[in-house]
Formats: sequence, C-alpha cells, structure tokens
Amino acid sequence: MQATKSLTVNDKKRHRIAARIVALCVLATSAHPAVGEDCHIGSYLMADGSVLDIAPSEGETLRWRRFDGTTGALHKTAAGEWNSTYGWTGRPDGKSASFSDCDSGSLKFDGVRGERIGFKVRNTVFSSHDTDLAGRLVMPLGESKVPVVVLLHGSEQDSALDTFSLQRMLPAQGVGAFVYDKRGTGRSAGTYTQDFSLLADDAVAAMREARRLTGARLRRIGYHAGSQGGWVAPLAAERAPVDFVIVCFGLAVSVIDEDQEEVEIEMREKGHSPAEIAQALEVASAAEGVIASGFKDGFRQLDAARTKYASAPWYKDLHGNYTYMLLPYSETQLRELGDTQLSWTRSTPFHYDPMPVLRTGTVPQLWIVGGEDYEAPSAETSRRIKELIAAGHPFTLASYPDAEHGMTLFELAADGSRDSTRYAPGYFAMIRDFAREGRLTGTYGNAEVTMPRGRKP
Repeated sequence: MQATKSLTVNDKKRHRIAARIVALCVLATSAHPAVGEDCHIGSYLMADGSVLDIAPSEGETLRWRRFDGTTGALHKTAAGEWNSTYGWTGRPDGKSASFSDCDSGSLKFDGVRGERIGFKVRNTVFSSHDTDLAGRLVMPLGESKVPVVVLLHGSEQDSALDTFSLQRMLPAQGVGAFVYDKRGTGRSAGTYTQDFSLLADDAVAAMREARRLTGARLRRIGYHAGSQGGWVAPLAAERAPVDFVIVCFGLAVSVIDEDQEEVEIEMREKGHSPAEIAQALEVASAAEGVIASGFKDGFRQLDAARTKYASAPWYKDLHGNYTYMLLPYSETQLRELGDTQLSWTRSTPFHYDPMPVLRTGTVPQLWIVGGEDYEAPSAETSRRIKELIAAGHPFTLASYPDAEHGMTLFELAADGSRDSTRYAPGYFAMIRDFAREGRLTGTYGNAEVTMPRGRKP
C-alpha cells in the first residue's frame, strides 16, 4: 500500500500496477462512454458469452481486461489495428483488436466479435465538507433491484472517473457501481489529501449520493477499497450504515508499520541476515520519524543512522515504502521537499491504528491480500484479520499466495524485477459475489479463504 508517491522509475511502475484498476445529474441510457472519453472505452459482450472491458491506459495505449483476470495492453498500428501485449510485460501475445466506428460500438478481439454493453449512467456532483466532488453511478439496464458498490481510491492522484475499469466490469455482471474523483483529483474540487478521517467523510457522502441516485433499485450497498482505501472504508462504514466492505491489498497496521514491514521483507528476500535487517530497520525508523513529523524534526537521528551504516554492504538495498525517498537528501533539502514536492505527506496520519475501528466492526468485510505484496506486506494484516474472525467478527480473509500489490501475478525478469502478467484467477468474481450476498461461495482460483466463524465456503 503506497501512502506516499514514488520517485524512482521502478517504483513508478509498481505504483502504476497498484493502481490499475461531468455533467450534473445527466441521465443517459447508452452504450457510449462519457463525453470526452475515447469512444472505444467500454465493456463488450462477446459472441462467445464472455465480457471484455476496454479501458484507457498509459500514453496512446488501451488496456483490455476479462473477468477471469487475463489482461493486456493494446497498441495502435499505422494501419489502424490494435496489437496486444501480454499483461504489463510489453511482450506480444498474438492477440489483436479492431473497432468499428464510434456509433455502432462493436469490436473484434482475438477473432471474436463483441458489442458494447449499454448501461444506465448518471453523472453527478455532490458535496462533502463544502467541497464539490464529481461522481458517476453506472447501473445495469432494467428496473430490477441490484447491489451497488461505491469505489474508493487508493493513494493515486489520477481521475477514478477516467481510469477505474470496475465502474463497467461490475455493472456488466449485474452489480451497480458508483465511482468518484476524490478531492483534489480529476474533476473534483479541493486539495489532494491523505487524511483518512476526511476521506472517510467523503466516502460516506459518496455512498449517500449513490443511495439517492439508485432509489428504488437499491438492494444493498457497500464499499470497495484498494490499497490506501483499506484504512478509509472501515472508518466510513463505522460512521454510516452500509451492508458490506471489500478491502483489496489493504492493511490492518499503521502507515509506519507498513514501511517497517516492507523494509523487513525486502531485505530478507535479498538474503540479508537478521542482524543486518535490524540495522536497516533502525535507519528506516529514523527516516519514518522525519516524515511523520512533517519534516520538522528527527534530522539528527536520521543523520546519525545514515553515518553509522552508509558504508554497510546492505545499505544499497534499503528501500521500504518511503524510507528510500529520504535517504539521499540533507536536512536542508528534506525541509524544502517537505514544503514542496512532499507537502501532501503532512496530511497522512502515519501513526493511525486501524484496529480499534476493526474491533468494533459489525458489517461483513472481505479482505483480499497477496502473499507476494511488497507494498502492503500481508502477514501481520492476515494474522490480525484471522484473530478478528476467531473473535466472532463477520469478516472473511482471502489470500492469494502468489499475488503482489494490485492482486496481479508476475514473472521475474533476469535482474530480479517483476513483470505483472494478469490478475489472480477468481479475484474479480470474488468482489462480485461478496457485493451480491455478503459472503463467498465455492472456490476462487487458488485463494486461501478463512470464513467467518461457523461458516463454511
């Protein structure tokens, strides 16, 4: 889980993976995307019965996703066709796509034709703490009652209205979705913040707006929250009633603990000894003190730790979630960064303990974690959620042993870096099923599921 923004090329890639996933109250029963979007964007019902989603991606590319978790990037050729590459590897996978004109809304993908699915769409602007936030309700066509999922941000600063593919993938499965740009991003007003309490109030306002717009069609409503949103959604559920909470690759520890856990797992996997890991954590603790103080204090301790260990062989491998960002800079430079590029970190509650809220939780919650997640190491969070389950809380834990942040699988490059290939099988179906019924049934790929006490899968 990324509480702070990355500065290196490698970490920008990791954040991007993590990240993957208006007019006022305009009603549109249409298969077309919102005004201003690429007309290719949408979910398509394929002739073989599957659903294919086309979403915007980086630069001039598009990203396709299937509900089974397979995905790839589409690159436009000079001839107007689109060639696909495997996952996020950049390696050709032999698939291609061609689109009809915008009005007809059809495509041909991997030799199979598809038609864009029509949804009932309402764009809206709602208010939270005197700040206007832009949102969108996307519903399956018809008049039947459906569950609605309110989609919460992680730490990203891009527009959820533009980028969140679940706003179409869930309605294509009969589940409504409400997506919104959090304050200071996209079409929403205000200043970007990582104040979990304020963001929880915004989530409650979004839920109430979704409830209002859905009206008589609402069967149940709850939150889906990825990464940083895992701290926000349980807070929001405590403040106003909902029917469920889904947390994906989130944490049940503090932001400080997150950095400590990431340092430890990275150093261990690079083969360093327990003594060396303890020394690395000492440096990390000093860096954490500086950033948690809002770049006002802790510089002497950080300088002492860096001086003590800078020549150690392991020092070059010290990273963490944000420790690495501080290591190259002097006190003067860090103070300047705290006033400029990293000023938004001052809104982050680094010592926030999520457990008191979780211990009082009575709403069914699904926690989906990855066993290979560097950014939100899952071991301690899994232990705590299992402890809550054993104590009788209506929580479910699903762990994909081979998944990283973003719930993607990966392959290792020659240099040891990771190239993501697809989403974990069953991941999207798990979100859909919990939104529908507040529980899981059957199996979901190789996920290891711990059910609420007394309940079997």
